[in-house]
Amino acid sequence: MSWLVTGGAGYIGAHVVRTLIQGGEETIVYDDLSTGSADRVPEGTPLVIGSVLDADKLERTIRDHQVTGVVHIAAKKQVGESVERPLHYYRENVTGLQTLLEVMTATGVDRLVFSSSAAVYGMPDVDLVTEDTPCAPMSPYGESKLIGEWLITAAARAHGLRAASLRYFNVAGAAEPALSDSGVFNLIPMVFERLEAGAAPRIFGDDYATPDGTCVRDYIHVQDIAGAHLAAARRLTDAEAGTSLVLNIGRGEGSSVREMVDRILKVTGREDVRPEVTERRPGDPARVVASADRIRRELGWTAAHDLDDMIESAWQGWRHRHP
Repeated sequence: MSWLVTGGAGYIGAHVVRTLIQGGEETIVYDDLSTGSADRVPEGTPLVIGSVLDADKLERTIRDHQVTGVVHIAAKKQVGESVERPLHYYRENVTGLQTLLEVMTATGVDRLVFSSSAAVYGMPDVDLVTEDTPCAPMSPYGESKLIGEWLITAAARAHGLRAASLRYFNVAGAAEPALSDSGVFNLIPMVFERLEAGAAPRIFGDDYATPDGTCVRDYIHVQDIAGAHLAAARRLTDAEAGTSLVLNIGRGEGSSVREMVDRILKVTGREDVRPEVTERRPGDPARVVASADRIRRELGWTAAHDLDDMIESAWQGWRHRHP
């Protein structure tokens, strides 16, 4: 198999690329470098700089490298920005996927691993979110991912595509410091940034219906995410035409924001700092925790890293980027 990884120079994509290579899979990176970095691409791995909206370049790349499967990670992914720029998000995430599917169909590439998101669920009022939990996304970003899943399912039926849509929960950590997340959009780097500025970490609301009053989330190490992509890619190699799997990627364990902040302060040696509780953020559900039963049955995959692994590796990455 030869796998084209769109967005393979980004935070998650770079981990997926390395895991595929370590698993013996031939890999080609396709990235517009709008948020990714060529430095993340392993030496000797082909890098094609291009947009998923560029059908001609996609087709040339697939034919030139004799691609037989695609791992589609390239997407815009900031919830707040998607509210401000919905047309941009629909174009990049939905039209981009449509373009990719059209090129795959034209070139006979029939295997696709798609990076989806737990954002498709919105604010589910359940203890554990299964793949059958009703989807009610609350942002254009979440909508674009759900529409992407619909497109893929339709293409699987019509064109015999073999596909797996992987719904990520809260991604954290790094396999090595150079691959760490350069953005400050998630809880762990947001706490790091506040500490670096000499400010107290913020907790947005402590009056939720949870054990300590703060939001509960399912955190998953990015290296486990990458392992799930490799497992999905291998599963599709033997799958029947028309297969369309939808799978959660999580640990099936909830951790509160307060618990996470306390752990971060311990890892960073700042246990003397007292977090600041502020008002709730609009749209934050009290609890979103994955059921990981289906992915275990379908792929034989389970998460291997715990919260301390995520926080400690993220801290090493932060210090690498902010010496």
